[in-house]
Amino acid sequence: MKSLRNKVAAVTGAGSGIGRALAIQLANEGCHLALADIDAEGLQQTQQLLANQPVKVTLQTLNVADETAVYAWAEQVVADHGQVNLIINNAGVALSGTVAGLGLEDYRWIMDVNFWGVVYGSKAFLPKLEAAGEGHIVNISSIFGLASQPLMSGYNASKFAVRGFTESLRQDLELTRSGVSATSVHPGGIKTNIAKAARMTDSCEQATGVSNADATADFERLFINTPEKAARTIIAGIVKNKRRVLIGPDAKLFDLLVRLLPASYQRIFTAAVRQQGRQAKSAKSAS
Repeated sequence: MKSLRNKVAAVTGAGSGIGRALAIQLANEGCHLALADIDAEGLQQTQQLLANQPVKVTLQTLNVADETAVYAWAEQVVADHGQVNLIINNAGVALSGTVAGLGLEDYRWIMDVNFWGVVYGSKAFLPKLEAAGEGHIVNISSIFGLASQPLMSGYNASKFAVRGFTESLRQDLELTRSGVSATSVHPGGIKTNIAKAARMTDSCEQATGVSNADATADFERLFINTPEKAARTIIAGIVKNKRRVLIGPDAKLFDLLVRLLPASYQRIFTAAVRQQGRQAKSAKSAS
């Protein structure tokens, strides 16, 4: 799709962060919107920010881990808008803890949202996009879909899965000469609420010596990119039909590091987390 004007875009996780920024910038492009989020209040706030835009906006409170609900939403979007040309599977959650410290229910929770939510969204909307004649599927992975980190096994697993699924989907669409394309997006640290809303187990503090609150604060200081920048980069990637979109210098650094040091980069990240723990202990001793 070279133009988004008068197209219809469905966006999950539109109640805040990247999803909200995407909704605003897509509306600026003249794109009609079907917005979904598990946070009904956040959705209403996004809608208020779009009040002066001459585009149609529909809202749906949605848990993307609910397969039936996602498929029903896809049907509703077409019923409300007549067609749909773009699905952006943006909704996601975060999880932190050692493998030993995380329960199977933690892994199921994050995979249900981050991976299965993407699969449901892609599968539910693909036939609708093809029926429209042209379309695009955008799945939000992460820099943690490029490189693994200590204490992030669940999040890494989900985001690597999104990347693998989307890259294979893109090839399937090309093989079958579909009018639909697909892009895998890898944001670096974005100034959103994902860190504050993350599930963190006590095993993080036990492994590093850093309290969960301090670890969250330290992590948020690495968020150097804005949701608005992320949205602009994603939309440019759609128009240019890119296979992969990297957002921010940190994403580009991770990508380069993995290419140059495909196995050894792990030692660098582990050393960095250990150093963070030593600094935290020194700060406590000094106080």
